[in-house]
Amino acid sequence: MFDFGIIPPAMFLGMVIFMLYGFPVAFSLAAVGMFFGIIGIITGHFSEAFLQALPLRFFGIVSNDLLLAIPFFTFMGAILERCGLAEDLLEGTGKLFGGIPGGLAYAVILVGAVLGAITGTVAASVITMGVISLPIMLRYGYSPRLATGVIAASGTITQVIPPSLVLVVLADQLGRSVGDMYLGAIGPSILQVTIFILFILVMSIIRPKSMPPLPKEVRGDFNWALLVKVLMGMVPSIVLIFLVLGTIFMGLATPTEAGALGVVGAMALAAMNRRLTWPLIREAMTSTTHITSMVVMILIGSTCFSLVFQGMDGSRWIEHMLSGIPGGPVGFLIFVNIFIFVLAFFLDFFEIAFIVIPMLAPVASSLGIDLIWFGVLICVNMQTSFMHPPFGFALFYLRSIASKDVKTSDIYMGALPWVGMQLILVAIVIFWPQSVTYWLDNGPKVDPNTIKIEVPGFGGQLGLPPLGGGKDSPQIPGLTLPPLGLPGAPPPPAK
Repeated sequence: MFDFGIIPPAMFLGMVIFMLYGFPVAFSLAAVGMFFGIIGIITGHFSEAFLQALPLRFFGIVSNDLLLAIPFFTFMGAILERCGLAEDLLEGTGKLFGGIPGGLAYAVILVGAVLGAITGTVAASVITMGVISLPIMLRYGYSPRLATGVIAASGTITQVIPPSLVLVVLADQLGRSVGDMYLGAIGPSILQVTIFILFILVMSIIRPKSMPPLPKEVRGDFNWALLVKVLMGMVPSIVLIFLVLGTIFMGLATPTEAGALGVVGAMALAAMNRRLTWPLIREAMTSTTHITSMVVMILIGSTCFSLVFQGMDGSRWIEHMLSGIPGGPVGFLIFVNIFIFVLAFFLDFFEIAFIVIPMLAPVASSLGIDLIWFGVLICVNMQTSFMHPPFGFALFYLRSIASKDVKTSDIYMGALPWVGMQLILVAIVIFWPQSVTYWLDNGPKVDPNTIKIEVPGFGGQLGLPPLGGGKDSPQIPGLTLPPLGLPGAPPPPAK
């Protein structure tokens, strides 16, 4: 039995108390870390030499090229939120599906998935679709609970669909490639959209009055011209998705460079819609500055906390405590997801990613869990942090733009079925890891053992010689291999 002392558990408890009390997260983490660091130095449990690494860690945060993707994707989302793209997509798909029960709900889900693939931010998707589609859905007889639930959930899909900011942050915290994290999220994204659509299909059969079709005078006659118009309206979105995701998957650009391309594409779309104005750019820059500053400050605070926590063997305490959970890797994943689901009532996804994930990742790795699978699973779970009452941010966004006729209780009750569907996806990803790893396993592979080096002039293929030489080593006229300097190797020939 290991004796880790009382300080690591006390640090963890102190962090939770500060969070529940409502102090700003970044300053709370830094204060808890420094306070317990001083106690550790006084009691001899912590060496002050650890604190010499803090300036280097701070510099590493502000010089991290990967984190530049956050302001780029945020700025892109803020531009697209105001450029009219969502209005065009919703209008076209609403008319396309409006003739069937639940047609507007189908349109909201599909447009939410498209917006998720080009904005990467939940707030932009929820607010945009809420402003456009909620009044129309309520006007034509949709249940307030169903209407608010589908809008909030379809906006929250953004968190799982690349280029999600959550996936960028998790890739950074887990030390994995953002491109691999995006590839791993493709399967769960498709599954989540499918589950939502199947729910609407079932509800349209069981309770068609809660989602009636649009009147014919509103949707117009169905014709092939309308189908073509909807598809043509999606072309700019498809081009932008390729700029952002295709360049990453093909290895043509890093996530940061792809984010910059996305910003250029978003501004081009805004210009095409004649909405690229200085007030729009100023508002987008303000929003981007707020979010980026918040992320950097939380990172700095979490670095102070984690440095002291690890310096007093807190990570080993967490690993020792969680490694003994019955059920092996599956038992660990079930416990972790329940734990994060509860934390998500009080913390947002940035705080969970920066505080909790660095503690859990070493345990997952020691249990042989693929960290891409682990990261995507956590991302799917953290969808619920936006949805479950009473602190879900998507519900706050929806409340801010909904009319007074929509009760807050309807928004909360309408969110519950969708939270259940998100948890169903969590269970699927836990028990079917191939839903994540399939896209990774089917990527291009190179076996180093099959690589041959062609040497012109020798008419053959060369491999690397055995370290100790020998009869199997390639003999090349006029070529003498330098001595390797290994113990027991023969001395070099005298000159």
